[in-house]
Parts: sequence; structure tokens; C-alpha cells
Amino acid sequence: MTNLISKWNYPTTIRFGAGRITELPEVLKDVGISNPLFVTDPGLAKLPVVASTLKLLVDAGVAHGVFSDVKPNPVESNLTAGIEVFKSGKHDGVIAFGGGSALDLGKLIAFQAHQVRPVWDFEDIGDWWTRADGSKIAPIIAVPTTAGTGSEVGRAGVLTHEASHTKKVIFHPKMMPAIVIADPELTVGMPPFITAGTGMDALAHCLEAYCAPGYHPMADGIALEGMRLAFENLPKAFANGSDLAARAHMMSAAAMGATAFQKGLGAIHSLSHPIGALYDTHHGMTNAVFMPYVLAFNRSAIEERIERASAYLGIDGGFDGFAKAILALREELKVPHALAGLIKDLAMDDERKGLIADMAIVDPTAGGNPVELTRAAALDLLNQAIDGRL
Repeated sequence: MTNLISKWNYPTTIRFGAGRITELPEVLKDVGISNPLFVTDPGLAKLPVVASTLKLLVDAGVAHGVFSDVKPNPVESNLTAGIEVFKSGKHDGVIAFGGGSALDLGKLIAFQAHQVRPVWDFEDIGDWWTRADGSKIAPIIAVPTTAGTGSEVGRAGVLTHEASHTKKVIFHPKMMPAIVIADPELTVGMPPFITAGTGMDALAHCLEAYCAPGYHPMADGIALEGMRLAFENLPKAFANGSDLAARAHMMSAAAMGATAFQKGLGAIHSLSHPIGALYDTHHGMTNAVFMPYVLAFNRSAIEERIERASAYLGIDGGFDGFAKAILALREELKVPHALAGLIKDLAMDDERKGLIADMAIVDPTAGGNPVELTRAAALDLLNQAIDGRL
């Protein structure tokens, strides 16, 4: 029975539904935030959805500041700048508003602003999180405007270490947002490329969590239903961005994927992370490119599981049918079949390929892959994704 040992955590309070962003002033009051820092990304900051949300704060008399210096793959300099604004404005909490990058950086600002150790001392390794002073972590309200990362229900943030070009996962239980407002109306403006990339990220979370080894039947069930929601609704949201029902189901799938992956992730993410760090590619779309190659690599360990998933999802043909369904979904969403479709003028020499393989096998997500990700295996998978060879 020693394998039937696990630790389970579940998300925070989620106010889900169209129009619930209007409850933001009430939510701030509930959490005890009187002067929030509104953290978003520079593209979103220019759009009406941010202006209308900030107007809610103004109309309610809520003092606030705005920070939007957030790269698509946030780096330490973004965090340092955000902390400076947080402190100078005497803010007492964070509204993290946007996609995964804004959500992660907002959470990291609230976490790191009053710590005395460098942020890298809190990487998700062993019990490093206990080094932090939990009493100094500011409360967080998370408002996702994409349906992908699920960072709104996560206890960690991803930050790129600029010197080494590696993505680090910073973890603390109190980085979990106090309340989430999941309003699908906020996602209606997402362009098709972002809809596809973030949606495939949610699917990757569900798929890798479901396939990860370990005992976590509740995560398995959540991941399985998350996959169903993604398969059924992502094409609809991609084809018609105003389909509010499809948008809502994808918001659910995103939160479900992030809830499920406490069980583990795998080689899709461990290969995607170094590509994102080195080439600044869209994380979800990079996951989508690697997905079929990693699925085939893991077949010996996951075939029976995937056959069960296929039966639940109504996909004929067991493992092969599931793999074909992934390829068909990618094609429908215009996901590139090879990395050249994401990286302009892609030309990797052996040294660069070796660096990516070295980064992939030490990535925190590599340990959750159901088949050991050796350096040779990582190189082979990378070459397959470069060549478009399944």
C-alpha cells in the first residue's frame, strides 16, 4: 500500500460566471485590500477591458496603482520593477489581471515585496518555501482574461532567470489567490492565436497530469473532465470568439488543469520551458507543438490510461485514435506541426540543441514524466519537433 500515499490540495474561492467582474470592489473589501496594485501586461493595459475594470475601482472610491511592465515570459527585472511600484505606492494587495504572465508576476510581487532573501531562494525545491516569511505575503485577487495557464488557482509563479535563460518555479502556499473572479466575458476579446495557444496549454496540463505517475484519483478525474471540456469547446471558442458558453467551459478547463497538475507534469512542459526561455515563444503554443511527440514517446507507460480516457471522451481507436484526435485538433487550431512554425529563422546547432536538452532534463516538470526523460531522449524529441517527424 506504500504507493497509495499522496498529498492533495484544492483551489481557493472562485466567483465564476459572466458579469462577475462587477463584484471586484466587494471582493477587495472581503479580503481586506484597500489600496491594490493592479498588475497586467502592456498589451492588455491598452484595451477597453482594463479601462472598464479600473473604472469599477474609481467608481467605488478604491485607491489603486497600475503596473504593466510584464514580458510574455516574465523575468526578474519585471519583478524588481513591480516591487518598487508596490512599495512606493504603499499598496496592501495585488489584483493580478490577465493571462499567465500577468497572473504569475502579480502573485510574485505580492509574495516577494517584503521578503529579505532573493526570489531564487524560494524555488520549488524540497522545503525551500519555508525560508519565506509567510506573514509578509500580501493578499492576491486573481482575474484571468485567458483560459490556459490556470495560474489563478496555483500556489506558484514562473519566472525566467535572465542570466541562465532558465525558467524557475517559485512556490509558497500563500501565493494562492484569496479569491478568483473567473468571468468568461473577459476572454471574448482574445484573438484566435491566443485562444488556441492558451487552450492547448489547458489541455496539456490536463493530459500530463492524467498521465503522471503517482496516486491521485481526484486529480485524474478532474484532468479527464478538463480534457473533455477542451476537446469539445476549444474549437468552438477558436471559430467564434463570442461563443460565451465555449469561453466559460474553457475557463473551467484551465482551472481544472492547474488543479490537476499538482499530481505532476512532464516532458511537454520540460521541453517547452527552455524553448520559451531562449526564444520567447508563446508557452501554450509551444506545448501544443511538442504534444504529439511526447505522447508517442510515453506510449509504453500510458497506453492503458489513454485507452480509458479515449473511451470517456468518445474517441474511437484507443491510443492511436487519441493521438489522431490530438493531431486533428492541432490542425483545426492552426498549431504548427514543427518548431519552425513558432521560431523565425530557426537554426539550431548541436551546441544549442545540447543546451536545450540539458535544461529540459533538470526542469522541475521532467520528474513527472511517466517515462524517464534522459538527455538522449530529450535530444531525440527536440529533433523530432524540429523536423516535424512523428
